[in-house]
Amino acid sequence: MMTSSIARIPAKGRLDNSHYEARCDLAAAFRWTAELNMHEGVANHFSLAVSDDGSQFLVNPCGKHFSRIKASDLLLLDANDPTTMDQPNAPDPTAWYIHGAIHRNVPSARCVLHVHSKYALVLATLKDPSMPPIDQNTMRFYNRIAFDLGFDGMGLGDEGERLSHSLTESKKVMVMGNHGVLTTGNSVAEAFDTLYYFERAAETLITAYMTGRELSIASDDVAEKTAKQWEEYPSDMMDAHFKEIRAILDQKQPDYAE
Repeated sequence: MMTSSIARIPAKGRLDNSHYEARCDLAAAFRWTAELNMHEGVANHFSLAVSDDGSQFLVNPCGKHFSRIKASDLLLLDANDPTTMDQPNAPDPTAWYIHGAIHRNVPSARCVLHVHSKYALVLATLKDPSMPPIDQNTMRFYNRIAFDLGFDGMGLGDEGERLSHSLTESKKVMVMGNHGVLTTGNSVAEAFDTLYYFERAAETLITAYMTGRELSIASDDVAEKTAKQWEEYPSDMMDAHFKEIRAILDQKQPDYAE
């Protein structure tokens, strides 16, 4: 996805429809996250790079509820612009510091989704937030999770820089200790599919912990085999998942694409 020039943050009331399909995808992710009750109202943030180097990216505006976000609401920012927070209609500060740092330092992270979803957050509050391989979903993330356990506040200042250096090409999920979860992907479809299944995996694990009974943990060989099978599974299944989400929204909430 290319952009011919850097678009500034749109002034209040002005619609910016550049990168329309990218905007629709990201808006759909916000809407469906709200449908799944994985949101925090007007908090949390999603972003999507629209330039080759990843430095120009779309992100949600400050104070807009996930369930009401439209394609045209999304701000277009430049991760290398130090004046961003001084401009009219600036983004949420934590969105800028976290997502700006990731898009500036990790070009491969095209889409970045950060939430405080219920079960992933519970996992992030544990002294040991690792995810033992107890079913197919937890095995998907076997040895594929980055952990940042240095929580030092609300993601302002240098927090985003530290987080950005914890992500790798093979670890597209980050458990943020005492904070939440962050997923990345080459597309909104990939990042959202990863987020969805990580929350499902965390729900299974937390529920299993709640029984108080001993976990049946798969062997390292079986867990790694299953993780690789996930990676080798047809990639168009992620696209199919997201295509269906957009199809449902086209019927029930078509204004997301406005």
